[in-house]
Amino acid sequence: MTDHARLAEELFYKGYNCAQAVFCAFCDVTGLDTDTAARLSSSFGGGLGRLREVCGTVSAASMVLGIVFGYSVPGDMDAKNSHYRLVREFASTFRERHGSIVCAQILSGAGIDAGAGGDSSERTAEFYKKRPCAKLVRDAAEIVETMILEKKER
Repeated sequence: MTDHARLAEELFYKGYNCAQAVFCAFCDVTGLDTDTAARLSSSFGGGLGRLREVCGTVSAASMVLGIVFGYSVPGDMDAKNSHYRLVREFASTFRERHGSIVCAQILSGAGIDAGAGGDSSERTAEFYKKRPCAKLVRDAAEIVETMILEKKER
């Protein structure tokens, strides 16, 4: 397990949502303080505000990749296309490991009623036993860390 993956998992077990756990684990890379990172990523938990759409770990990983490798010049199609390829590479790797990048599909594949909307569940021992989220957090952070290291070596 990579350092960022370990930290992301620790943050998730402390009560951060899936997106926050991944995004905050990379504060050393993004240069953001934990409070700002947690606020920026807070909306993406549960597949975007618990809508069960794109997994929060995938959204957070994409945000990290954006800060590290993103583009900022409108109309720079080379930079834009290069960045989108990187995000698709992340998504492809994540999908290979978990069968989907969609929260509802991942949860239902683990036998969990994905029930979109509503309030978040209490973080109990039973919650952590049933849900694959800690593993998703770990894997997303590990994939991003590997991608960052590989891209910097090129």
